[in-house]
Amino acid sequence: MLASPGMLHHLLPPPHLAFAVPHAGPGTPHHALLPLSRLRGHLAPLAYASSRRVRRRASGTTVRASVGEVAPPAPGAVSEEASTSGPTKFSMKIPVGDRHILVETGHIGRQASASVMVTDGETIVYSSVCLADTPNDPSDFFPMSVHYQERLSAAGRTSGGFFKREGRAKDHEVLVCRLIDRPLRPTMPKGFYYETQILSWVFSYDGIHSPDCLAVTAAGIAMALSEVPNKQTIAGVRIGMVNDQFVVNPTTEQMEDSELDLVMAGTDSAILMIEGYCDFLTEEKLLQAVETGQVAIREICKAIDGLVQKCGKKKMVDAIDLPPPELYRHVEDISGDELVKALQIKEKILRRKALSALEGKVITILSEQGYVAKDEPSGASENLADIIEEEDEDEVIVDGEVDEGDVHIKPVSRKPPRQLFSEVDVKLVFKEVSSKFLRRRIVEGGKRSDGRSPHELRPINSQCRLLPRAHGSALFTRGETQALAVVTLGDYQMAQRIDNLVDTEESKSFYLQYTFPPSSVGEVGRIGAPNRREIGHGMLAERALEPILPPEEDFPYTIRVESTITESNGSSSMASVCGGCLALQDAGVPIKCPVAGIAMGLVLDTLEFGGDGMPLILSDITGSEDASGDMDFKVAGNENGISAFQMDIKVVGITLPIMEQALLQARDGRKHILNEMSKCSPPPAKVLSLYAPLIHVMKVKPNKVNLIIGSGGKTIKSIIEETGVDAIDTGDDGTVKITARDLSSLEKSKTIIANLTMVPKVGEIYRNCEIKSIAPYGAFVEIAPGREVSRYQNLYFNFNIACIMHKGETPPLNDRCTWLIGLPRNECVVSTNKFLSNLFYRSFTIICFAYTMCRVYVTSVS
Repeated sequence: MLASPGMLHHLLPPPHLAFAVPHAGPGTPHHALLPLSRLRGHLAPLAYASSRRVRRRASGTTVRASVGEVAPPAPGAVSEEASTSGPTKFSMKIPVGDRHILVETGHIGRQASASVMVTDGETIVYSSVCLADTPNDPSDFFPMSVHYQERLSAAGRTSGGFFKREGRAKDHEVLVCRLIDRPLRPTMPKGFYYETQILSWVFSYDGIHSPDCLAVTAAGIAMALSEVPNKQTIAGVRIGMVNDQFVVNPTTEQMEDSELDLVMAGTDSAILMIEGYCDFLTEEKLLQAVETGQVAIREICKAIDGLVQKCGKKKMVDAIDLPPPELYRHVEDISGDELVKALQIKEKILRRKALSALEGKVITILSEQGYVAKDEPSGASENLADIIEEEDEDEVIVDGEVDEGDVHIKPVSRKPPRQLFSEVDVKLVFKEVSSKFLRRRIVEGGKRSDGRSPHELRPINSQCRLLPRAHGSALFTRGETQALAVVTLGDYQMAQRIDNLVDTEESKSFYLQYTFPPSSVGEVGRIGAPNRREIGHGMLAERALEPILPPEEDFPYTIRVESTITESNGSSSMASVCGGCLALQDAGVPIKCPVAGIAMGLVLDTLEFGGDGMPLILSDITGSEDASGDMDFKVAGNENGISAFQMDIKVVGITLPIMEQALLQARDGRKHILNEMSKCSPPPAKVLSLYAPLIHVMKVKPNKVNLIIGSGGKTIKSIIEETGVDAIDTGDDGTVKITARDLSSLEKSKTIIANLTMVPKVGEIYRNCEIKSIAPYGAFVEIAPGREVSRYQNLYFNFNIACIMHKGETPPLNDRCTWLIGLPRNECVVSTNKFLSNLFYRSFTIICFAYTMCRVYVTSVS
């Protein structure tokens, strides 16, 4: 077992000591004394596998600047701040939009490969990059993980949970992790297998400058400064559109009025990732927004390159381990015609099994049996014993004499040696060769694996009312991709709560949850909490559907959409958009317009495969075309505009003209899909299900809300128990929502609440009013169920009662009544408008006790 250089560093004594090292010469038992520096030179070849780590650590030293305080850097200039008691700090101001961001490195997180702090206003994001000491086994997936967390302490808060600390990543943190990961991965070189981890934390948040796009830029800077041999520097920005003007990195206040939310990342010359949503913007507007963002990204990347030249670490280029070049040719020779036939199989499962069988055959030949290429040159000479053949082995040679005729040369050709390769390398190369053959078939033959042309879409079929007890359901099938969408309607209690850095309680009345079980691709796998891919795809479909929903005032329901992928062969998130749109209609949600989604692919370098060199855009890509292609561009919207979009790039080189072509081709595809969705059979019901709850919205005066709630919620609880409704929700603005399962209970609760909150009108007569109680200053009369009034102003109401009269009497014509004493009790009229003495109060009390039922005539309301 060989010791790594890091271990030797701890085991060996300081350099000034000497070591006894065995002399290399044969037969020499004495030893030579070597200093440690020479000893390391002798041991270096023995630890070759770990020598890259030694070089990486050695190259990590920072450049020390002169001691002294330095003024804040000018925009684009690198400032060095050194101290005798601390590390050197490098800082730079980079212009972004109408302000600057501050980048600082070198003074914090020094044991990481690279770490930076990026500040925008008072929002601070810290990002670090670390690498493993030894490489992982080769694979076709770069071993990189991203973790992003918003510390509640950044906003002066703490967690409300029992442990009072942050737990697992929230959904919006997972989405930011994906925003960081997706643009960085295409810049990683093939053959670099050191596990890389990016950690990002929000340490300060001012509520004005969003930290998500800042985290993308911070991670790009940290990666550029580290030893990871990434190809290019990346940065990210957010683009909003306020008053028809594009804004780079808008504030949270500006985003409230923005018609566009676009987060994009790229290099100084190309776009790598875009994601966002908008209110049906045209393709031309979206391209203008992307162009604005690309200009901003270009300036940031140029500034980062200057910082890298000043304090960046040496890249681990020598750690890149690629398969042998000749292995590609061997795999093509062995698979050849069989691979072409396998790629022509239209059914996904059959094609996958054929490719798997062919891969096993190639692995067996190249890693177990050995392979001799057809045009391989002859190998080394055979052994003399194989070349020389004695004609008569029993012949005895006397006196050492040998007759020349007794020795003959074999007439056998020399055999070249068989080559063996590692199984991992063969698998990697087979996958690349398969992708190459698939791309060549598309470019040269103009046909894809399922026989379609580049612009052609797969067959579409859809049906609604599939589940009788669900509020709305739809099954959308496109080729071998299928999504079952189910809509559930509920009240405010079904809303999804959002916990974010801002100290406000927010909730979502519409959300979509996406599930991708392993059975959808015919595999066996673990079932558990939603993974990052499921969260990202669900959010994309949710954003695509949200613009078509009616206002909450018109449709006061909480809407939950579940999309379960039952089959998958590419573009399952866009199938969720189509299925979700149909399910919403089936649930009776009055949507503004139908929407559809489509995924676009790309073969960038067609010249390599016999094309004309122009990029080839593919409509409605399958899983194999996604894996083998250069782009996955998902676009959702209606016939006139875009509601949501997401683009992932696997190569560096996507430009605006390519995006424009993809967007226009996607628009044609959406029109075709919408036309096919209109043929849904059976069609959507477009009415509320019998099993959906009934929700009625009432508006009362805000100062009447307390009457509905009552002391400690006593009144509202009694209404729910008495009427049998599910829930009653009150708002500070006077909005009252009643949720019930049947119409009778809903109407009953409406009547009670209307009586509680009604305001008496001048000249209105309330009959059959019950006298509830008598006080020294007058009577309390119930003019409506639960609604009591008195002569004087009480705590809840402000109006005057002119007369309390016996049932059947006519109210007086004037505003004042006459106090009558001595009349029979069944004929008296009691006036409460005059100042009464104690005697009259007592008389009033006696009279009121005699009549339990009366009517009230209102003369004024104030």
